[in-house]
Amino acid sequence: MTAEQRRNLHAFGDYVRKTLDPTFILSYMAPWFRDDEVQHIQAEKNNKGPTEAASLFLQFLLELQEEGWFRGFLDALNQAGYCGLCEAIESWDFQKIEKLEEYRSLLRRLQPEFKTTINPKDILPEIAECLISQECEEILQICSSKGLMAGAEKMVECLLRSDKENWPKTLKLALEKEESRFSELWMVDKGAEDVKMKDLEDDEMKTCDVQIFYKEEPENQNLSQNSCSSSEAPHTYSPLKPRNYQLELALPAQNGKNTIICAPTGCGKTFVSLLICEHHLKKFPQGRKGKVVFFAIQLPVYEQQKSVFSKHFERLGYKVAGISGATSDTVCVEQIVENNDIIILTPQILVNCLTNGTIPSLSVFTLMIFDECHNTSKQHPYNVIMFNYLDRKLGGSSDSLPQVIGLTASVGVGDAKNKAEATEYICKLCASLDTSVIATVRDNLEELEEVVYKPQKFFRKVELRTTDRFKCIISQLMMEIESLAKSIFEELGTITLGGLFQIQNSNFGTQKYEQWIVKVQKECAVFQMPDKDKESRICKALFSYMSHLRIYNDALIINEHARMKDALDYLKDFFRNIRAAGFDEIEQDLTQRFEEKLQELESISIDPSNENPKLRDLCFILQEEYHLNPETRTILFVKTRALVDALKKWIKENPKLSFLKPSILTGRGKTNQNIGMTLPAQKCVLDTFRTDKDNKILITTSVADEGIDIAQCNLVILYEYVGNVIKMIQTRGKRSFDAILLDSRVCLSYWPFPWVVTSGTGDPGIVGPKGGLFGQNC
Repeated sequence: MTAEQRRNLHAFGDYVRKTLDPTFILSYMAPWFRDDEVQHIQAEKNNKGPTEAASLFLQFLLELQEEGWFRGFLDALNQAGYCGLCEAIESWDFQKIEKLEEYRSLLRRLQPEFKTTINPKDILPEIAECLISQECEEILQICSSKGLMAGAEKMVECLLRSDKENWPKTLKLALEKEESRFSELWMVDKGAEDVKMKDLEDDEMKTCDVQIFYKEEPENQNLSQNSCSSSEAPHTYSPLKPRNYQLELALPAQNGKNTIICAPTGCGKTFVSLLICEHHLKKFPQGRKGKVVFFAIQLPVYEQQKSVFSKHFERLGYKVAGISGATSDTVCVEQIVENNDIIILTPQILVNCLTNGTIPSLSVFTLMIFDECHNTSKQHPYNVIMFNYLDRKLGGSSDSLPQVIGLTASVGVGDAKNKAEATEYICKLCASLDTSVIATVRDNLEELEEVVYKPQKFFRKVELRTTDRFKCIISQLMMEIESLAKSIFEELGTITLGGLFQIQNSNFGTQKYEQWIVKVQKECAVFQMPDKDKESRICKALFSYMSHLRIYNDALIINEHARMKDALDYLKDFFRNIRAAGFDEIEQDLTQRFEEKLQELESISIDPSNENPKLRDLCFILQEEYHLNPETRTILFVKTRALVDALKKWIKENPKLSFLKPSILTGRGKTNQNIGMTLPAQKCVLDTFRTDKDNKILITTSVADEGIDIAQCNLVILYEYVGNVIKMIQTRGKRSFDAILLDSRVCLSYWPFPWVVTSGTGDPGIVGPKGGLFGQNC
């Protein structure tokens, strides 16, 4: 080793100290390090951490005089997995590692939220390539011995020391795959100047940062005049005869207009799309060919539609192929698009292809069909595709653009509170899809109503607790935490975060309060100060306060709709995990405040006088339904995942209801407190619910989101869950079931809303089903 190399290693020693855990390479450095030095380094790590151990390691390293130690050090780094650090030392260029500092800084400030939100075992397989193999083992060991929060803290520590230049992006992809809400805070593609916050509205139904994409269950039959049940399905495909209302729905699109087809679930919209597609392909003169792309959001829908289109069109000589996320890595997308007449895609595939140039332009298609087109908003892939379409159209491109068709059970009304806002929302959807017509059934309503079952709907107003000491105690704790957070701003002087604490109109235990927490966290994630140490300390403190406020807010929601006992168990589980993880001064203070109230909370949670009257009503309804029909199958909608778990626990522990043997279904998004379900797990739950007669009730946060076949049950209960209008309309379209809405605020105008846009099944719309917006130009 030359003197210059020794000087450089000393000069760049900070990079080594911040990155290297020397215990991972000591075995490779055995020829140069004495046993007592190895033991000293290992003890330093155990007592003071890897940074101090790396400092001691570097000291011993620079004192070496033997030949070959520098090359041996580089080889040891490579063998242990420190490829980035090795490359930087070989070239004496640490720019790649230096560029990671902004992401390390962001992760440090987000650490309190990371450890309360992330289940490290779920994302570890996705980010393992960015860590040392021993680090992965340590993370799993800590998860098993100390809990998930402690494991998440260890994962943060390891990521902060990672020398892999792609770890920020890899983490982002892992978070998105798990649909973690932390992904919204981990902004690796946007700077602070690109982050815009929305103002919160007074109405609680208004959302600011949360996107919910709704899906309609794949239709199992096309409902043409000669369609038959799956059990009677013939082995050979025969041409199908459309119903009159299906011909009516298809007509505007067959006349070449960009059209949204709005028709109820179960009426055969898939068959309508086959009619449109066949008419479109046959209209081209000899020598020219059409090319159709059909978008399906979810994999079950994709598989269903691929099968339907293949059976229908291959007999006519057209080629059909499909590409989904599961197959996109193993096929040539460009070749499949070029060689087939109809391509079934999940929309993100096309977004990726347009971005990387695999598909140069939307002009390669002549017809685009968007299933569940009401999702064309915000950052949904549908909207990204239509941005591309409208950019070309409005930019004066000479390329021809495809015809656009949308399919939906309801266009929805978003957050509209009156007819004018509902109309505006629908017009915006039409503009996003560049459509001029919403096609609904007007002339053949009678035939449609014979096909689509319209369930009975019952409304039951439930009472709240007359007094709620649990809520008073938790609210007081939340006010104390808010005061602590506000006190931080005294340090900031004139620097503010945009009126962060102007929340007088927000109530504890509401969705709106959760949204305010998200807003604070997003602004905090991009907050800048000249003093970076002070900036990091302030933001980390605020994230700690917001994490505790979120948990308390969740507990209040559980308390309002379930048992106090379940809400308290939720809090105790959180603080048990907090104690097992890193326990800084702020968390010690917040934990102590909770423990001071714990005895009183325990006492009131077991007091029979504090029973939730809502649960009494729910118990009565379920007992009555199963007394009248022991074969009843029920789906119970609730607001949050925490409520799913709480109500399952209540049913299992209630001797009057335990025979129902409840199962649960939740989405894939995960937090430390609420573990999401993988797609195979969801499918397993649904299959069990369909086949196991002992499993009589399914508790879920959403039916429409997960594609539940509601035909398997005959009772749907919305428990304080008015939900989105689209979801209601889709639920209404299923066959042979009744629906009960239990709500402490219920009135007959809640469902369907008096100004809800409908798809022609006889309920009132924005205007009468015979005129106005439907079937006319937007």
